[in-house]
Amino acid sequence: MIRKKGFFGIVNRKERWGLSWKGWLVIGILIIGLVSWSVDGVYPFLAVTERVNTNVLVVEGWVHEYAIRAAIDEFNAGHYERLFTTGGPIVGTGGYTNDYNTSASVGAGRLKAEGFSPDLIQMAPSQVSGRDRTYSAGRALRDWFNEHHMTVRGINVVTEDVHSRRTRLLFQKALGDGIKVGIIAVPNPDYDPKYWWRYSDGVREVIGESIAYIYARLFFWPLGQETGRRTPGLNR
Repeated sequence: MIRKKGFFGIVNRKERWGLSWKGWLVIGILIIGLVSWSVDGVYPFLAVTERVNTNVLVVEGWVHEYAIRAAIDEFNAGHYERLFTTGGPIVGTGGYTNDYNTSASVGAGRLKAEGFSPDLIQMAPSQVSGRDRTYSAGRALRDWFNEHHMTVRGINVVTEDVHSRRTRLLFQKALGDGIKVGIIAVPNPDYDPKYWWRYSDGVREVIGESIAYIYARLFFWPLGQETGRRTPGLNR
């Protein structure tokens, strides 16, 4: 770097390296490539489906009817013996009041409304509302397994499209390494996943879940003693 002084040494003139038009062209191509990858690759990255060999199917209770029907088809097509619904207090109700005021109960009701046998459904409701609902739902499921002395080596979780990768991550954190978590992503019928950026629902869900997954992957740290349930005397 060459320095030149002027005005009696008060200011310096510095010569430095800069990008030529070819350099800016290369950077532009890289940016375009990154944006293209994000548009084409982010949806399949978030909406992952990877099953494990298990006879236990889990449905996140907050999912819509189309995912409920897909869960029934999954159960009938597989070798499942039990279906669990998970979820905490319904949003907007002010917190936990009872197990029937939870997403787990809502999901169970939707399954029954679609003709699924009530004898095969088991609710595992969480009593935690607010932040980290997915993780708390996984902890409540783990607590149910422990309380009923049920040995489980793996589960498959049914959820909605781009929520699936984060669901698998948080359920795995909640259940621990002893239980393998498989995931089944059900596409949203309201938009074409190949062209998600053309739909307001697609943009909102993909961008929102991208941010949420980055947070869950890099910044979420579960407390060692946290559970999906509270002590009975503290429920109110």
